[in-house]
Amino acid sequence: MEKQIPTVNQDQNSILSGIKCFALDMDGTIYLGEQWIDGARDFLHRIEETGRSYVFLTNNSSKNAVVYVEKLHRMGLDVGEDKIVTSGQATIHYLHHHFPNAKVFLLGNPVLQEEFVQAGIILEEEHPDVVVTAFDTSLNYRKMCKVCDHVRAGLPYLATHPDYNCPTETGFIPDVGAIHAFIHASSFRYPDRVIGKPNADIIDYLCTRVSAGRDEIAMVGDRLYTDIAAGRNNGLKSILVLSGEATMEDVGMSEVLPHLIFDSVKEIAGML
Repeated sequence: MEKQIPTVNQDQNSILSGIKCFALDMDGTIYLGEQWIDGARDFLHRIEETGRSYVFLTNNSSKNAVVYVEKLHRMGLDVGEDKIVTSGQATIHYLHHHFPNAKVFLLGNPVLQEEFVQAGIILEEEHPDVVVTAFDTSLNYRKMCKVCDHVRAGLPYLATHPDYNCPTETGFIPDVGAIHAFIHASSFRYPDRVIGKPNADIIDYLCTRVSAGRDEIAMVGDRLYTDIAAGRNNGLKSILVLSGEATMEDVGMSEVLPHLIFDSVKEIAGML
């Protein structure tokens, strides 16, 4: 059966009219680095102008919600932490429900460690019960050895998200998926569970944070294997933007197809 690839910049089935909340990826969708993608600010304004809502839903666990709020403020957008949903927060939510009171070895930046501690997670370097890997831009060889030791010992092994690379204004940098590759090379294990997009855990957490049903939420992002799969696999509408990682060539080779495709969020705004 021939794949039905949506026509770019069209909404032939009026999908957008049924959307009440937009879950927006950040890197590659709304901005690159600290540069707004053209039309993104107008898109956010248009969402609210039409009585809809939005949250930023990001797999990037190198930052916590406070850092994202501060970053958006520097870029000229003032939002509260209620607008930020991260894979780090979803991982905290998962730990509280599935590993209550567990001691956690967290491979992550200091700001993420702070968020875990503030949420009541016990961090432990030497004798943890659980290993959690995140996008750690403070990674060093000591940390590499420590995480491999704990994973090799057979502890439960969770990851905040699966992304191999993180887009920036100058290209791509290695993300947590690349970290998992070196851990596997040394310990022969990949994570037992990955929380972030495209997996169900982060979408389940998202649904606790917004006032809309799954069929009224649109996942908007630039990656087929995380953003679009997250929408398709978990009952949301999925909208691909071509402003980041994925190209139309990628769409043609993908098993997972978006409901809609736009060059960028700028084109979505004109249809709301």
